[in-house]
Amino acid sequence: MQEQIYHLQFAMDTFYFLMCGVLVMWMAAGFSMLEAGLVRAKNTTEILTKNVALYSIACIMYLVCGYYFMYDGGLFLQGIADIDVDATLASFAEQNDFTGDSVYSGASDFFFQVVFVATAMSIVSGAVAERMKLWAFLAFAVVMTGFIYPMEGSWTWGGKDVFGLYSLGDLGFSDFAGSGIVHMAGAAAALAGVILLGARKGKYTKDGKVNAIPGANMPLAALGTLILWMGWFGFNGGSVLKLGDIANAHSVAVVFLNTNAAAAAGAVAALIMSVVLFRKADLTMALNGALAGLVAITAEPSTPTPLQATLFGAIAGVIVVASILALDKVKIDDPVGAISVHGVVGLFGLLLVPLTNSDSTFVGQIIGAATIFIWVFGTSFIVWYVLKLVMGIRVSEEAEYEGVDSSECGIEAYPEFVASVK
Repeated sequence: MQEQIYHLQFAMDTFYFLMCGVLVMWMAAGFSMLEAGLVRAKNTTEILTKNVALYSIACIMYLVCGYYFMYDGGLFLQGIADIDVDATLASFAEQNDFTGDSVYSGASDFFFQVVFVATAMSIVSGAVAERMKLWAFLAFAVVMTGFIYPMEGSWTWGGKDVFGLYSLGDLGFSDFAGSGIVHMAGAAAALAGVILLGARKGKYTKDGKVNAIPGANMPLAALGTLILWMGWFGFNGGSVLKLGDIANAHSVAVVFLNTNAAAAAGAVAALIMSVVLFRKADLTMALNGALAGLVAITAEPSTPTPLQATLFGAIAGVIVVASILALDKVKIDDPVGAISVHGVVGLFGLLLVPLTNSDSTFVGQIIGAATIFIWVFGTSFIVWYVLKLVMGIRVSEEAEYEGVDSSECGIEAYPEFVASVK
């Protein structure tokens, strides 16, 4: 009887892990729709191509070597498809109950981890939109998902020392579901690319004026945000890593509650900020405010009270509006606000953790954030720079003017509309 219960426990936690991974995979659709909505019509096909391709590259590269670098999982996932049933049952028996460490299929762990890798790379896609060469971007995706991200992941979730020098865990660093490990890392890679890439033509004038370049499809942008919001329940909820006992099932419910509360507060706060600053209810700010609330709570969604989660989300909504405006002032051109949403707010989320989690420290959070940013930004800058020298990373002025759909993909997303306005 007890052995049957262990089998059920294993099946339940493995299935929960897989379904949360499916929700996170669904976030790829969210990023695709959000970015397609916030770019101009003439660049839509290319941004969709990037998102489909980067997800596929992430899955391949993390399988080939990324999981190995991060968790010593074996090159090409050697052995991950095997399972020792007797050893698994013995690990349950040693715990005596279901409140010990998580026990689930190694294959489910890989699937859950690989969709996080793709999420980090998706952040880069929007920030460099409308002027980057497709194949330069995909070449960077190979390095980012196969090496850069797995290395910093090995120092955080993987528990390895940073180049053998210091342990972030020993310093009190904690990042429950990846405000820094995933989101700030993606933003750091994006920032390096944007600096070398430069702004879109016409975005900034010589006298310092900032010209708004509206996206082509607000319904798609709103749909993408709501898909991301939904997927985030898997992102944060799955990071509990276990479901089949009372304490962990309750923790999952709290994580869902706090995740939702932070997103809602972020959207409302950003919307109010847009009315105060622009005298208009700016949908794009509200959408980024919701995402900012989600990013902020991701570092620790299990320990805040619902009121604290709501306040954290609201502050994140205010921060993201201010950050988007500030980056425009220094001519950092980010068409979708990804660097602000995932980078600035990702750092904010890390700094919130010690307020509700006594196992973390502010010093540990700061050192962890600095380690992630310096590594990802530095290595990404080098890779982007090499790509710039070898193949170029920016399309020609003519291609940018005509739209990268034509030059990079040969297919218009809205052929009748684009033809009528040219």
